[in-house]
Amino acid sequence: MAKLVLNIDGIEDDFFTGARMLGIMSQTKNFRFCWLVNTHLHVDFRLNADAEIQLNKKGRNYFFEVYQFCEPGCETEHYIYHNQFEGEHLLPEFKHFDFLWLAKSANLNDEDFLLLQQNLKKINGVQLVTELTPEKIKNKTNLIF
Repeated sequence: MAKLVLNIDGIEDDFFTGARMLGIMSQTKNFRFCWLVNTHLHVDFRLNADAEIQLNKKGRNYFFEVYQFCEPGCETEHYIYHNQFEGEHLLPEFKHFDFLWLAKSANLNDEDFLLLQQNLKKINGVQLVTELTPEKIKNKTNLIF
């Protein structure tokens, strides 16, 4: 019998095409953080229960919430991942980040992305915002829902 193997390289390439990421440090609770982002940036992030990521580690299930916002009138999608659940991390290589922001667009330019970073830094409770390059992300498949 032939053994079938799922090729996740193609899935990763498709998912991350046109994507840019930010790592965010903030001790704010996830729902409060999204409320602050919505209020200060005039966006409408909502919890996407269908995109919640479940990882099984050490014989236990861990659930990582994903919030989503689609910019009206363009193809840009934004996702905020909560990087922690009961001591485990969605991206263990970035344990110091509480949230991960993924922006997907065919036309997200450097100026807009820099402006996003600067505006996030102005939110009360946000301690650090930095761009994460795809080469630094070891567990990309953990972000795919």
